[in-house]
Amino acid sequence: MAPERGTTEEATLVLACGALAHEIVALRKANAWSSLEVQCLPAELHNFPDRIPGAVRAKLEANRGRYRSTLVAYGDCGTGGELDRVLDEYGVERIPGAHCYEFYAGPAVFAALADAEPGSFYLTDFLLRHFERLVIRGLGLDRNPELAPLYFGNYRRLVYLAQRADEALIAEAQVAAQKLGLAFEYRHVGYGGLETSLQQANEGVITWHA
Repeated sequence: MAPERGTTEEATLVLACGALAHEIVALRKANAWSSLEVQCLPAELHNFPDRIPGAVRAKLEANRGRYRSTLVAYGDCGTGGELDRVLDEYGVERIPGAHCYEFYAGPAVFAALADAEPGSFYLTDFLLRHFERLVIRGLGLDRNPELAPLYFGNYRRLVYLAQRADEALIAEAQVAAQKLGLAFEYRHVGYGGLETSLQQANEGVITWHA
């Protein structure tokens, strides 16, 4: 997604994972958060966590001095702390949490879900929208469905952490669980820490200046 150009000296840059683009843009529009400008990195970086810190660093360098502050809309996302080390160099904050599941559901709810069933496979609205592309075709299950037990043999349930309450999406998530041979659980968690962090960024609570 290309940056939304504006008066950058008075704007906060939200440097986001592409998997959050739809939700961030929807929240920005619904709340009239005019101080936020959004740039997204490819969602496919989630398949290569080791590349996330470098990609974020490149974006921070490209935008140095252009915005009043920056919020990075990523969790740790499997970088093993490397993303945080990059952000510390630039004095930039990110959304708290290890991954989007945690900051959507909230730390307490996510911890309870994980404790109740460690073998849980999670879907968000984004992952549900792209389930066929990212999971079925991405893992080759469309061509070799017999591989499903290899990928998902250690999982017991699919948990749909929904941002929107939508009966049609719930039905789609149930079908996804059936395809993977998993039990199904639905939780409407909304936008959680993503919404809170974006609101704070719009209000200028983030204090770092390029």
